[in-house]
Amino acid sequence: MAMTPGRHSAANTPPSGSPPSPWLTLTDLGRLYGISAMHCGRLLSEAGLRDSAGKPTAQALRSGCAAPDQPCWSPRHCRSTLEAAGLALVEQTSLVRQWAELLSALNEGSPSINTSAAQMAEELPGELVEPVNLQLRELGCSFQVQPPSRGVNRSGGARSAARPEPGAPLEHRSGRPARGRVGARRSHGSSD
Repeated sequence: MAMTPGRHSAANTPPSGSPPSPWLTLTDLGRLYGISAMHCGRLLSEAGLRDSAGKPTAQALRSGCAAPDQPCWSPRHCRSTLEAAGLALVEQTSLVRQWAELLSALNEGSPSINTSAAQMAEELPGELVEPVNLQLRELGCSFQVQPPSRGVNRSGGARSAARPEPGAPLEHRSGRPARGRVGARRSHGSSD
């Protein structure tokens, strides 16, 4: 089955967070990052991958960014160029926003929710820590996730990460709030 620009089969679909492969038009490549084909083309030109006529340069062909026989681009090879320009995959941007909104809401607390923001932050993938922290600051939330370099849990996520506010209850080293024992105490040798 031949691949057409802008289309990919389920067998060629990469894991979540990775751009599709192998070749896309400028329109489809830009769409991955939430930008227009013109903006995408301009960024590729500024990086030396397109000439003034909009054709791939020798550098683009050598690096595998562009297809030699058709006007298509490799999202995998163009990714570093586009991300260096400050772009992120739209799917990742949505994921960052969702995590930040969840952690902000958990930080505010609710009597009906038993999970703290610090506990939930343990599940945050390490590569999302910085963008989520930035989004939290933009939301005006004081909670920040501790970068994974200071500790990573078994699943690869960030550790508990709240920067306590003045007057906030202290937490155990695990990041979970201190709690008393559950259940009744047994008294030895006495009857009630």
